[in-house]
Amino acid sequence: MKFTDAAIRALKPREERYIEWGEGSPGFGLRVSPQGRKSWVFMYRFDGKARMMTLGAFPTMTLSAARKAYATAFETVEQGEDPGASAVQKKKEERESPTIAQLADEYIERWAKIRKRSWTADRRALDYDVIPAWGKRKAKEITRRDVLDLLDEIANRGAPIQANRTLALISRMFNWAIERAILDVNPCFRVKAPAPEKKKDRVLSADEIKTFWRAFQDESLPIKPIVRLIIQMILITAQRKGEVVLMRWADIDRAEKIWTIPAEVAKNGRVHRVPLSDLALSLIDQAAEIVSKGQTCPLNEYVFKSPRGEGPCDPAAIARAVARNQAVLGADFTPHDLRRTAATHMTGMGVPRLTVSKILNHTEQEVTAIYDRYAYDSEKRQALESWAARLSEIVGDDVPASNVVPLRPAAG
Repeated sequence: MKFTDAAIRALKPREERYIEWGEGSPGFGLRVSPQGRKSWVFMYRFDGKARMMTLGAFPTMTLSAARKAYATAFETVEQGEDPGASAVQKKKEERESPTIAQLADEYIERWAKIRKRSWTADRRALDYDVIPAWGKRKAKEITRRDVLDLLDEIANRGAPIQANRTLALISRMFNWAIERAILDVNPCFRVKAPAPEKKKDRVLSADEIKTFWRAFQDESLPIKPIVRLIIQMILITAQRKGEVVLMRWADIDRAEKIWTIPAEVAKNGRVHRVPLSDLALSLIDQAAEIVSKGQTCPLNEYVFKSPRGEGPCDPAAIARAVARNQAVLGADFTPHDLRRTAATHMTGMGVPRLTVSKILNHTEQEVTAIYDRYAYDSEKRQALESWAARLSEIVGDDVPASNVVPLRPAAG
């Protein structure tokens, strides 16, 4: 049969399935089912056996496309390979190729949970924006245009910085997939962040510190007492939010007035010693009172135990509490701004920048820095005690004396 579009469309179904073979093209045919479905086929011999493979369905695969597919398959046979086996393998790979939802799950389990304390933030971002848009699609099908459309959608709803964060997240996920031989390309390649990032230089003034600190004395403020203590502790110690919420009673030496942040908690992966002022110790005492209320065992493993369970408070909850109450707190700031505020005020008081850097536990390249765990303890203590005294001047309170409380959970 001479194949033309008109001749193909004129073929009618019969009681039995049949094949019309194309003139001048050995093994190239069109199969017609009793229901009228038409499929392009290629009949060939391989290893002495007759075989048939389906090239595609008409009219989805046009006559022109079918001829090209036939020519490719015919050439494959001529080269001593089985085109049908290749097609089967390709279909298998297509079936096993992960969707974005599957890739996201694997990324979280095999990479984020292992390397990031904040992996839950990745999970939330994927579930909120990425999975609803792409979840059922094959990961390898995502294009740069898809990435740009997704980022535009996030930015257009008034969340341009979140669009930046989403780009960084999915780019990291796709790169991980390339490392795992799941994908060959990253569709985020050369995609620029959709929004300019503001320089992070927010420092609270003395008046702003006084306003938000005194707002915490209002019991009607919709921020849980334990969360208020965490926010204050960040400002007093200049430590990171994630490190403060993971403070454990076992990490505190009351006699020496030292809080030791373990390597697995510290952002730079190194043990960090933080001298505790009386002001800091007074907050720890208040946390003990809050945690021990109504409990047989007075203290939990964590100083700042979550009100909802036995684990520590969720760092994201701290940020949300500040963001939702900025009008009452009298200033637009984030928990991390408090760490920068403490550092800036200390340098303004004459504390050497090197000492402040030691307090902040910034990464050092020197080999001795890894072993000299006790370096600058006295300088750090003097700086933090001076800062606590200055804070008390700002908020109008005397530095409170710390009450002695047990630092380990009682037996039973």
